[in-house]
Amino acid sequence: MTDVVLFHHVQGLTDGVRAFADQLAEGGRTVHTPDLFDGETPASLEEGMAFAQSIDDDVVRERVDAALSGLPPELVFAGISFGIMEAQRLAQTRPGARGALLYEGCLPITGEWAFGPWPDGVPVQIHGKDDDAIFAHEGDVEAARGIVDTVGPDLAELFLYPGNTHLFLDSTLPTYDAEATALAVRRSRALLDRVG
Repeated sequence: MTDVVLFHHVQGLTDGVRAFADQLAEGGRTVHTPDLFDGETPASLEEGMAFAQSIDDDVVRERVDAALSGLPPELVFAGISFGIMEAQRLAQTRPGARGALLYEGCLPITGEWAFGPWPDGVPVQIHGKDDDAIFAHEGDVEAARGIVDTVGPDLAELFLYPGNTHLFLDSTLPTYDAEATALAVRRSRALLDRVG
């Protein structure tokens, strides 16, 4: 089965991120959870954003490279919010990428923030809340729709869940949504089954 690399959100590699990884792993998959914050778990979204901005991009890249060292090229890259930046970059640029699972964030495939076009044959799912101030109202959902429109529904899927919370997949945070998380896990496993 294809391995998954899941990058955490701005509150770090919490027990909730690990629990979400465990749900994705059910059925015999291996889900790797690199710690890009070196053990730090900021107490709030705002503190996490400030902490993420304080880390040099080269340091993050070194931690990503170390996490991927020794892993096969055939990986599915996943990320939650802040983590989608590395997940999407790798899914779009790393040879052998098998797919992408982008949770609560998405970058466009054209323009200033883009890593380039979406690679042929690489499936992607994008998940987010339909009224999330960050995902739905800061351009991420439009970027996701652009990927679906460009890549096509056979390879690209956008799933919107009702509500306005951010970081709804992390069971250790007050924004956790168990029902939406269960549905996101089922949908994500369907993609993993297709590429595995």
